[in-house]
Amino acid sequence: MPALSLVTLVSLVTTVFTEQLDAHPPQQQHGHWARICSGNPTNRIRGCDRYGCGNFGADRHSGKGKHAGVDVICSDGATVYAPFSGQLSGPIRFFHNGNAIDDGVQIRGSGYCVKLVCIHPIRYHGQIRRGQRLGKMLPMQKVFPGIISHIHVENCDHSDPTHLLTPDVPPLPQRAQDGRWAAVCAGNPTNEIRGCDKYGCGYYGAPRRDGKGKHRAVDVICADGATVYAPFSGQLSGPVKFFHNGNAIDDGVQIRGPEFCVKLLCIHPIRYSGQISKGQVLGRMLPMQRVFPGITSHIHVENCDHSDPTSNLERGKGQRE
Repeated sequence: MPALSLVTLVSLVTTVFTEQLDAHPPQQQHGHWARICSGNPTNRIRGCDRYGCGNFGADRHSGKGKHAGVDVICSDGATVYAPFSGQLSGPIRFFHNGNAIDDGVQIRGSGYCVKLVCIHPIRYHGQIRRGQRLGKMLPMQKVFPGIISHIHVENCDHSDPTHLLTPDVPPLPQRAQDGRWAAVCAGNPTNEIRGCDKYGCGYYGAPRRDGKGKHRAVDVICADGATVYAPFSGQLSGPVKFFHNGNAIDDGVQIRGPEFCVKLLCIHPIRYSGQISKGQVLGRMLPMQRVFPGITSHIHVENCDHSDPTSNLERGKGQRE
């Protein structure tokens, strides 16, 4: 091939590649989207309430198929931010009835396209940057009293955006030799422990209202339907039943490793046997709100010897020793 033709070909290929890169920038620039709602820095996903569940693929009560989006928790009136940089278009009407939350906007860019619904954007057109103020959450409680207020986040191609909203593995993965447990629930990177609600308290040793002794476990906050991770590497066994009545959360699994043995309850594991690695997806949180409406949904974390696991869970915060 003549040298001039080769130079021309290389130039053409470079131009085409550059244009494709501009149109579809590498997504590893930002492995995950920015936070969408003020007050929810981890894009925590709505669990289950009397209106349904917020995870992708959840059944709709009306029998009209599956949930094609993800509901990111957001208080009415809260500030909404752009998850990535792109071009705005809209308005997006979801209900088509003019109710108080029938508004939204689409963002296309950075290799993504998403619709954010039940928000009022500052504008419907033009460019917006990742993390820039996009608008505000509309008054969902006016339309659905008692629901967990949320932004409906739907990919334009109806694929699942969950992995973009929450880490695939817990942030700040810990070295195996330092004895720290990884975060056990997506949306709770610090293993925050349930406080007190009308059903009781989540810390180790908390009194039980029925007078049957003390709480011999720790309740780690976890939204219904959220992804659950293995706190350490080990051997799975189960199922582990806590209630023995077949309710919607009567499931769990045990993990036994070289140093630790723990039972994680109120979750549905991907399997009940075999090996699992620290930080690997273990399963999903079950719909606790269906059984205990208004409770702080949580994973019941109980050491096999009934000792206090709090110090191991706090190490998930990534604090240096």
